[in-house]
Amino acid sequence: MSSIDLSGKVAVVTGSGRGLGLAYAHALAAAGASVVVNDVDEEVAEQAVEAITGAGGTAVAEVVAVGTAEAADCLVGRAVAEFGRLDVLVTNAGILRDKVLWKMTDDDFDAVLTTHLKGTFTCARAAAVRMREQGDGGTLILVGSPAGQRGNFGQTNYAAAKAGIAAMARTWSMELGRAGITVNAIVPVAATAMTETIPAFAPYIEAMKQGEPLPDFLRKGEGFGTPEDCAALVPFLASDAARGVAGQAIGIGGDKVTLWSHPQEISAAYADGGWTPGALADVWHTTVGAEPQTVGIPAPAAAPKAAEAS
Repeated sequence: MSSIDLSGKVAVVTGSGRGLGLAYAHALAAAGASVVVNDVDEEVAEQAVEAITGAGGTAVAEVVAVGTAEAADCLVGRAVAEFGRLDVLVTNAGILRDKVLWKMTDDDFDAVLTTHLKGTFTCARAAAVRMREQGDGGTLILVGSPAGQRGNFGQTNYAAAKAGIAAMARTWSMELGRAGITVNAIVPVAATAMTETIPAFAPYIEAMKQGEPLPDFLRKGEGFGTPEDCAALVPFLASDAARGVAGQAIGIGGDKVTLWSHPQEISAAYADGGWTPGALADVWHTTVGAEPQTVGIPAPAAAPKAAEAS
């Protein structure tokens, strides 16, 4: 089995005080990288640093709310001041303000877009400037979500931000490729404070907290596991082994890793001289609209009774 060695590399992981971000920071440090841990809660950030250093890793905390250019500069500046350079950025920081469209306020929308979408943009921009100055490449790992790939009820703001993040990964992979900077989106699925509010997952997450393993139909069929299950993808993408991987949306969770397709045309019909509304109505259901695309994140199917009994 190949080993991943990130010795000498420096990483910033936004929103890494707990949950998935903490798992990413731990995995990077375990592979040898020096890590700047970021959170808005100083105590949480320091606890994360203590956990990483206690396990033999190297880490420092930078307490700042992601979103503004000033916050991004603080994070990149801290990496350079402490460790002399920046090689890896993981844009994980995020918040939720879930409401259906007709109840969502401007503040609900703006807060989520500021943290997720603008925070990813400002941090990636600051990192790209530094990496280009260094002249020896780097890695941007943007954290997406199934909600951004397929939509999710009550998450207008979050789904829009995550869809935008996947689009930015594709765009930046083209813009930064000549500088040797790879850019990818990851689409993790894990038992976190966010997913334990989903009724279909809740009983399994509660059982996991009591020490019971997640069943195979979740770990394999749904690709759903712990934050640590998602973490392996980050050191891999930060390593030389992934230098040829760019512009991709890669899903991971439980025992499953996947490659998401890019949006693309899947069917077509033609009319000489162009289409009229009536002509579209005549052919829609038998041509391009014959197999409409589904929306939403599929709920996990219940485990078969026989599997549960065994």
